[in-house]
Amino acid sequence: MRIVFDLDGTLIDSAPDIRALANRLLADRGCAPLALAETHSFIGNGAAVFVEKMRQARALPEREQAALLAEFSAGYETAVDLTRPYPGVVAALRALAAAGHALGICTNKPARPARAVLAHLGLLDGFATVVGGDSAATRKPDPAPLHQAFAALGAGPCLYVGDSEVDAETAQRAGIRFLLFTGGYRKSPVAAIPHAAAFSAFDALPGLVGAS
Repeated sequence: MRIVFDLDGTLIDSAPDIRALANRLLADRGCAPLALAETHSFIGNGAAVFVEKMRQARALPEREQAALLAEFSAGYETAVDLTRPYPGVVAALRALAAAGHALGICTNKPARPARAVLAHLGLLDGFATVVGGDSAATRKPDPAPLHQAFAALGAGPCLYVGDSEVDAETAQRAGIRFLLFTGGYRKSPVAAIPHAAAFSAFDALPGLVGAS
């Protein structure tokens, strides 16, 4: 089976690093820092949307968007020190690989920061492809990046694993079976997010994949 994962909020808790980077930019402009809950709520649609939401939340003018995004992007690749895989992720990925599944990533995080954080965590070599938010002409929830990720994994049944409304919509539009990790950055109740199955701990994932 071909299994593609979202990254932030699915495999890794990167919000502390993203928050620290954002708060450095805000401090330079005399603004109050983001709370962790705000950071969670802004993640999911790529760096440009995150910066836009951050800027609007602190009433910074639109003319600041380009400079903020440039500074955020410049620091994004090295914003890895506070990021951790969710409990059970490493063991689950090893189990899936040992069972012969082809694994990939489809994230709205830009590709270079995505690869950098995966490398920092020792996870990069486990994925045959990493499709980032700047790898295709469109981002999720457009299904094109997800199709691109699956195409890079060859042939076989498809399964997408994510944590958010964006991931669920992407899977629906792509016609792909979707598993929802409930411990990430979703903004809606689990029941409001379309999914084939949901799980709160990664030790359950290999069994769900085996039942698919």
